[in-house]
Parts: sequence; C-alpha cells; structure tokens
Amino acid sequence: QVQLVESGGGSVQAGGSLRLSCEASGYSFTRGCMGWFRQPPGKEREAVAAIYLGTPSSTTYVDSVKGRFTIFQDNAKNTLYLELNVLKPEDSAIYYCAAKNFWSGGCLADISPHRFHNWGQGTQVTVSS
Repeated sequence: QVQLVESGGGSVQAGGSLRLSCEASGYSFTRGCMGWFRQPPGKEREAVAAIYLGTPSSTTYVDSVKGRFTIFQDNAKNTLYLELNVLKPEDSAIYYCAAKNFWSGGCLADISPHRFHNWGQGTQVTVSS
C-alpha cells in the first residue's frame, strides 16, 4: 500500500522560502511519477509541479511557479521535495503530494489531479503580505 506523508509547511512572509517534503513508502520511487498540488481556500485543487523519477528524470511546472519552485527527489530517502522561493500571498494553500500508479503517453503528459492515484494528507502553507 502506497503511503505519502508531507511535512514542511508553515507561515512565512512574502518573499520567503519553504521546503516541503513527501516521504513515500510502498511505491516504486525510482521509476515513479509524482507531483505536488495545492488547494487554496474555496478553490479547486491544482497542479503545481510534477516529476518523472526514473533515469533520466524530467520535470514540469505550471507557469505561475516557474522560476520560483523546484521539484526534486532523494532516492536514498524515498522522498520528494518542493522548494518554494519568492513566496507570494497567492501561494497560500494546502499543498499535497501525489503519485501515479500507471500512466500512458508519458508521466508528464497529463498532470491533472484526477490522473494521480495516491495522495498525502497535505501540509498548510500560509504567506502573509
């Protein structure tokens, strides 16, 4: 059974940084497809970034976070990270990591939330102006 456990959320001022972690168990981490998502209050869950964990690894980001957020993995720790820099108040949300069990047409071809099968419990990020 796949388990994903996020940590690292918190409250920061605009312009600050955070690093989110997602520890995975029961998942083929070195051949998997994972992503980070967020859900602001009253809004739908949206993709932030995704990564193919195989070799060579590849990543994709939504336009609103390009150049500010970085998704990366530590295979030795079975852990996925999301580095958040130059945070803005509009980045405030519950952040979730998720993993696909299977996919077609490439891991990053479709990173819609409904394409991911396993979800963590989420971690809150609050950015104040």
